[in-house]
Amino acid sequence: MEHIAYIALGSNIGDRFDYLRKAVTALNNHSCISVLATSSVYETDPVGYVEQACFLNMVVKVATSLSPFALLEATMDIEKQFGRKREVHWGPRTLDLDILLYNHENIETEQLIIPHPRMYERAFVLIPLFEIDESLIIPSVQHPLRSYVEQLSDQGVRIWKSRQAVEEQFMLARKEGV
Repeated sequence: MEHIAYIALGSNIGDRFDYLRKAVTALNNHSCISVLATSSVYETDPVGYVEQACFLNMVVKVATSLSPFALLEATMDIEKQFGRKREVHWGPRTLDLDILLYNHENIETEQLIIPHPRMYERAFVLIPLFEIDESLIIPSVQHPLRSYVEQLSDQGVRIWKSRQAVEEQFMLARKEGV
């Protein structure tokens, strides 16, 4: 597992936390992915298309032997596994997984852009990312993550479940084989 990636997770349909928990478990159960750290879970107001329920959002740090494109495929497979439908742009979803960073790489293709192009304007991504690693440097601009977080306004991001509680629940779920 030679690559480090950060993945944002979000859900606003059904049992939102259960979808996040199952997605983290699915990532960790993948033979080429290991979850190294999880952020707290935040409840956030919708962005873009606002006529929908609030989201639960979090970020995970993973180690992987997958290429960025294979990791994208794995995340999309997990989304599909848990009923993700792409009907309304920025609309309601059972599960959304976005690769934010992959090593210190800059990638820009039709299928994948890393660093994630809208992460700088989204408090619901930057706050949990910063919680996992305050020392991160954003590769495309060589600015510390801290500088972006310090410029954020609240933007409707509220802690929903602490990092410690999240990690305890995920460890319990792993022991139970869920």
